[in-house]
Amino acid sequence: MFDRVTRTFERDGQPVPALAEMSFTVREREFVAIVGPSGCGKTTCMRMAAGLEFPTSGSVTVGGRGVTGPGPERAVVFQQFALFPWKTVYENIEFGLRGKGIARGERAERIARQLELMGLRDYGSAYPHQLSGGMQQRVAIARSYVLDPGVLLMDEPFGALDAQTRVVMQEELVKLSRVNPRTVLFITHSVEEAVYLADRVVVMSPRPGRMREVVDVATVRAAEDWDRHERIEDVMDQQSFVRLRTRIWRLLREQQATATEQP
Repeated sequence: MFDRVTRTFERDGQPVPALAEMSFTVREREFVAIVGPSGCGKTTCMRMAAGLEFPTSGSVTVGGRGVTGPGPERAVVFQQFALFPWKTVYENIEFGLRGKGIARGERAERIARQLELMGLRDYGSAYPHQLSGGMQQRVAIARSYVLDPGVLLMDEPFGALDAQTRVVMQEELVKLSRVNPRTVLFITHSVEEAVYLADRVVVMSPRPGRMREVVDVATVRAAEDWDRHERIEDVMDQQSFVRLRTRIWRLLREQQATATEQP
């Protein structure tokens, strides 16, 4: 939960506000996406949830406890895959489990399940340089999921992928989140991606970032049964999807117009 979070940086001796009184909540096993203009503080929110940065004022809590640093209950997936190039796919996924002291047999069971879920069953002995960008990101996601985190933090995880691979990964993440749901905070620049993936979408204002509005997607998805469609284009063709996408785009444009008018 973000409770009236303000974050100010310093540049050339002058304060630069990144976030101002930012408040929102992510419920257990809920997928929340954050969208907003570039520089509005989306990644700053994620880094504070991860314990990599801290508020100037206000509080960030996970499970009712204040975030004081990184913790095993939170896993992070970055835009850059950050895999160990000298380790195999299996060893990359195993790395965090070794650090937690998980027994060898249990490690093998968990890794086998993730390899199966992520379509990597035949690539356990491959090295990152032998994989496509999409497959490398699957490894990064599997490495986070295998730790069984309470919260998954994803910062533009598909931003470095080509358009076709990005669509495939979005579809795979939807399937994974239905089979193995997690509490997810997902940062993206793509309105379409946010509406397709998330239960709720937090729309932020230009810097200093504030919570402009929270858009409920889950209710519409359930009412229109989006999950009956396997392909993203079939979901995006739904009038309900188009209405939500248009609503969020209008919010963003209104915010941008207001920011442009200000001196």
